[in-house]
Amino acid sequence: MNILKNLPRPVKTAKDAYKAEMTGLELKLGALQRRIIGAKIPVMIVFEGWDASGKGTLINKLMMSFDPRGYNVHSISKPNEEEAFRPFLWRFWTKTPENGRIAIFDRSWYRRVSTERVDKDVRKDECGNAYADINTFEKQLVDGGGVIVKIFLHITRKEQRKRFKKLRGNPATSWRVTKDDIKHHRQYGKYLKTYDEMIKSTDTEYASWTVVDSSSQKAAALAIFRLIAKKLDKALSSDGSSKPVKHRPAPSSYQKKILAKVDLGRILQKDEYLRKLDDCQERIRDIEHEIYRKRMPVLVLYEGWDAAGKGGNIRRLVQSMDPRGYEVVPIAAPSDIEKRHHYQWRFWNRIPKAGHMAIFDRTWYGRVLVERVEGFCSEKEWRRSYGEINDMERHISSFGAVIVKFWLNISNEEQLRRFKERQTTPWKQWKITDEDWRNREKWDLYSAAVDEMIDRTSTSHAPWTIVESNCKYFARIKAIETVIGAVEKAL
Repeated sequence: MNILKNLPRPVKTAKDAYKAEMTGLELKLGALQRRIIGAKIPVMIVFEGWDASGKGTLINKLMMSFDPRGYNVHSISKPNEEEAFRPFLWRFWTKTPENGRIAIFDRSWYRRVSTERVDKDVRKDECGNAYADINTFEKQLVDGGGVIVKIFLHITRKEQRKRFKKLRGNPATSWRVTKDDIKHHRQYGKYLKTYDEMIKSTDTEYASWTVVDSSSQKAAALAIFRLIAKKLDKALSSDGSSKPVKHRPAPSSYQKKILAKVDLGRILQKDEYLRKLDDCQERIRDIEHEIYRKRMPVLVLYEGWDAAGKGGNIRRLVQSMDPRGYEVVPIAAPSDIEKRHHYQWRFWNRIPKAGHMAIFDRTWYGRVLVERVEGFCSEKEWRRSYGEINDMERHISSFGAVIVKFWLNISNEEQLRRFKERQTTPWKQWKITDEDWRNREKWDLYSAAVDEMIDRTSTSHAPWTIVESNCKYFARIKAIETVIGAVEKAL
């Protein structure tokens, strides 16, 4: 059954009754917004629908009910060059609102499975993958405490033709009807089928669709305001707490001992190291040019024990590269702004564009390492993150990116030796902190977390490489050779 074809007609409301109810709803939405700010709940309101269905008018009316300091409106059109050079969800992840703010979308990520699909701007298989990507995206945001309200404004083909005719008949509004609008009107039947599939494929328990007949603007406005008030009321009634909570780390029951099986006795002599380093750096310089020419994004992720040599490893990787083609992204504890967003938001903002390389010194895996062990997130949150991270990397990889992930492994004894060396060497003392010593006391907890992380997130498109790092020479060459091998395979 076609959802849009069988939509019931809106019930007419008398003028006085409409005005009275709308005034009450406007006041209620303003009050709900203030409570949303206090509860730190991020809200996304998505408007999709036919051309000339009244999205602009209804969004403007909705905006008048809210404090303008608490929302952003995003008008989504065809991706520009910067957006086209990144995975399609990148431009939406970067627009997700911080806690307590409202983001209103005039069209959205659903362009991918509607306009871009009918106009054949994307391949058929990309559209199929997009449904899964969209559902995953929305679920992650809702699981992270967000609210998503999705509204589809429906009008008949006859009503759309009448509205286009009225707009074109007025010199002040004729510009609003574009060639694409006329083209899409001729394709009404094809769009009807596409929109119906889109709604059915993405109507989920956590982010359901509401289809609104907008042939009557007043009836549509009432339906939309009632819906948003209901959704926000529900979110506020189920909100647990807006205050950060320190969680007790759960004792690990994970049995696989991955790190314990690593041979840390592997070494490389200095003369062989220097010879190999020269060859590797020459090849990585050539590869940088090749990935730019073929517009291939590359992500190199470094995780590892404190003092395992991540900085020195990265320095040798980029030593001969053109700095215009790569960025080293150091990840520390999240800032106040980053804490007000979904934990993945700050990483999506640093995804490289096609043809460039991003080298992350620590990554989104902090969620299942530091945040897990130190109790900065709940057990439910970090357990859920394995799937969220795998979905994120799958989406990036399906765009054509190469993902190389390193765990730099050293022994407990070697870490202690390096810590002491840092303390007694004046130009290295800045590298050692009290936090490093505290983390060292939790070696077993971190070991269990790393074992589970590697096992649950090593995939065919983003495998983990454990780098034996007791010998820094060996570690540096293995890492650079691994990057070269992964990119050459993709090329």
